[in-house]
Amino acid sequence: MLRYALIFLVVALIAAFFGFSGVAAGAAGIAQILFYIFLAIFVISLIMNFVKRA
Repeated sequence: MLRYALIFLVVALIAAFFGFSGVAAGAAGIAQILFYIFLAIFVISLIMNFVKRA
């Protein structure tokens, strides 16, 4: 999932460089959402790992 977030971030940066502001904003929004989902899943897995060991 982090890979897809990075891909959308690169697409947003390239689109912004070439002046496609609508595409850049959409790709950046998708990248941001995917990153937050990845971060939430990562934190939940860390908590579950600590609970499982205790």
